[in-house]
Amino acid sequence: MFNNINKSKKVVLVGDGAVGSSYAFSMLQANVADEIVIVDIQKDHSQGDVLDLEDVLPLTNPAGIRTGSYEDAKDADLVVITAGVPRKPGESRLDLVSKNTKILESIVKPIVNSGFDGIFLVSANPVDILTTITQRISGFSKNRVLGTGTSLDTARLDVALANKFNVSLQDVNADVMGEHGDTSFAAYDEATIEGQPLKDVAYNREITSKELANIEKDVRAKGGQIIRQKGATFYGVAMSLMRISKAVLNNENLVMPISAPLTGEYGLHDIYIGNPAVINAQGIAKVIEVPLSSDELAKMRHSAGQMAEIVVATK
Repeated sequence: MFNNINKSKKVVLVGDGAVGSSYAFSMLQANVADEIVIVDIQKDHSQGDVLDLEDVLPLTNPAGIRTGSYEDAKDADLVVITAGVPRKPGESRLDLVSKNTKILESIVKPIVNSGFDGIFLVSANPVDILTTITQRISGFSKNRVLGTGTSLDTARLDVALANKFNVSLQDVNADVMGEHGDTSFAAYDEATIEGQPLKDVAYNREITSKELANIEKDVRAKGGQIIRQKGATFYGVAMSLMRISKAVLNNENLVMPISAPLTGEYGLHDIYIGNPAVINAQGIAKVIEVPLSSDELAKMRHSAGQMAEIVVATK
């Protein structure tokens, strides 16, 4: 583990598909890492991607970027896993569990065996379940394994609310919580617009509960819409990955909704789920238990229950 912010920062990226490649590009643009190693079963593709990404370095960040193997994780600070079977049109994230769990096992075990002592960051879907399984396979403490969770869903919600209320994105404070998938929910009861309770602002502007429910529904369906129209989603989740990576590598204490491990919060245990957490060099420094309304607490427990059944079935 690392504690010195000036120490060379090494990231191993496993999976060089659309998400992985976009993530590497985002990392170089943001000048976050000193070294990025890309590992992918399609070596020709990843080598070509490295050659392409090298052309960015003179204009962005003189980082080292190369292809490698799981052994390169031995002295890495962060391993980012984007590898996995992508979601097909009409397929839910939960349908991917059995396929991607096998892939995950083939990745996590050799990385741990390399002597890796950093942080795992998971993005493959269904991300909450696969983050839970990554922690189980690795044997790492729960704070050292995290996933992108509902960070992408929250970004989508913030954009939709900013457009609906005609305010700046910076004036929207609202989270999507629960599974990154079909049982997620917008935590409207705790959200604010321009510092005021969202529901009060909505009432004053004659924005109905049905309109808010439709926004939540559209946010939940947006990923599927993008997949239908262009085949995959990758820019938003790549930026979420970059922002989480930056918080870890720079020890930022960033608060963000991610796949966070619940250890009694909301009466739930042994599951990772979309929830705000503090992110720093230790991974997850703190899971924030949001004071949910009774309706939203029920939604959180329902979402966790749906995923827990699948997690148990994978043991």
